[in-house]
Amino acid sequence: MCTGTITDVEINRRARVPAYILTIDFGEKGRRISSAQLTDNYTEKDLVGKQIVAVMNFPVKRIAGIESEVLVLGALCPKNGTVLLEPTFPVANGVAIA
Repeated sequence: MCTGTITDVEINRRARVPAYILTIDFGEKGRRISSAQLTDNYTEKDLVGKQIVAVMNFPVKRIAGIESEVLVLGALCPKNGTVLLEPTFPVANGVAIA
């Protein structure tokens, strides 16, 4: 797991459940794509520039027409839906989570 910054967001129009296609910058580890069901709590504008935590070593998974390369982590709250896990303070992209 490591930190990254979301650089681009678009609606995944092929997803059955509303989802975004995220482009995430992981510094020296490169840019990766992820599909994330975050539309209930976050707008595209909310997400661009947000630092997140993601699992990097899962196999690529094809989701609604895209190859999702990382799993963005969030808390699944019955009351609030999916809430992203993010660093409290800005850190470099690609920093490992201990």
